[in-house]
Amino acid sequence: MATRTDLDGRPIKPLTICMIGAGGFIGSHLCEKLMSETPHKVLALDVYNDKIKHLLEPDSLPWAGRIQFHRLNIKHDSRLEGLIKMADLTINLAAICTPADYNTRPLDTIYSNFIDALPVVKYCSENNKRLIHFSTCEVYGKTIGSFLPKDSPLRQDPAYYVLKEDTSPCIFGSIEKQRWSYACAKQLIERLIYAEGAENGLEFTIVRPFNWIGPRMDFIPGIDGPSEGVPRVLACFSNNLLRREPLKLVDGGESQRTFIYIKDAIEAVLLMIENPDRANGHIFNVGNPNNEVTVRQLAEMMTKVYAKVSGETVLESPTVDVSSKEFYGEGYDDSDKRIPDMTIINKQLGWNPKTSLWDLLESTLTYQHRTYAEAIKKSIAKPSAS
Repeated sequence: MATRTDLDGRPIKPLTICMIGAGGFIGSHLCEKLMSETPHKVLALDVYNDKIKHLLEPDSLPWAGRIQFHRLNIKHDSRLEGLIKMADLTINLAAICTPADYNTRPLDTIYSNFIDALPVVKYCSENNKRLIHFSTCEVYGKTIGSFLPKDSPLRQDPAYYVLKEDTSPCIFGSIEKQRWSYACAKQLIERLIYAEGAENGLEFTIVRPFNWIGPRMDFIPGIDGPSEGVPRVLACFSNNLLRREPLKLVDGGESQRTFIYIKDAIEAVLLMIENPDRANGHIFNVGNPNNEVTVRQLAEMMTKVYAKVSGETVLESPTVDVSSKEFYGEGYDDSDKRIPDMTIINKQLGWNPKTSLWDLLESTLTYQHRTYAEAIKKSIAKPSAS
């Protein structure tokens, strides 16, 4: 492997990276990138390893010996500090991050995203280890624009809805709207990390993902995840398409979101890993402002892409409206619009996303159709127990 250089032309020395949550969607793609393109070593920590099994076996793989899987739950495992000490850098991806859980499991959500992350931050700070912590675009909450009258021309002014890491306020709904339990826990751990940097010199980078999507994201209910669970929007829609059911639009699908391809996002993370001088002390939005759609438009686009990928005809009524209370339960609330400002990451790391929404949906749905279509046919064909 040729010597890799950072953005300032300096050779990059091989690192040992302790990756918490390595077996998840983001972790699996990041592990693939690190194994195939860099000399870095990964201590992969997670409860499950299904999504990275192809990187762990067999021993003849070109990166054999550079990735070690450690099955552990960071909640209660005495090995955690030792593994952080062995590494140059810790990346924390562990979290409960499915919107349906924020209402129904607010305690688990708060514990998972704040309490369970505390020891990770503490061990990194005490042992002078660098930390890349994954937060969320949810920390911004609602935009200032959402509080303006519906017909106000100011709603079109970017100052009221474009989200900037260093100036945008973080606005949440009232306490009984438990949907904000996740965002609040994530914001508090960000503040703690920032304070550790200011008071104790912790070297940190905080990542705020804006809807990263691609193969292996989330779960398809009853196939590779619990049948009673509700995954995030893309997997919900994929599940409906695979089962030939109408796509459920919560409260008319009027919320607006931006979506970014996982492979583009992972490029950004690799730049953070390999350019500590440019990344330390920063919070980075990682999203694609060019891929903005309403949830209704996303449903329409996914329906077209899936018809192309699968060769199946589109349903006569491809979507159905449901209320947020019916879909998520009491206490649900939402943000209207989330557009990431990309100034800081562009200035510090020279990074920009590349993949269009159509292309990333085509890649994701091709993978899902290939991976799940047969399993779903079998599950539908099974006679139900009387």
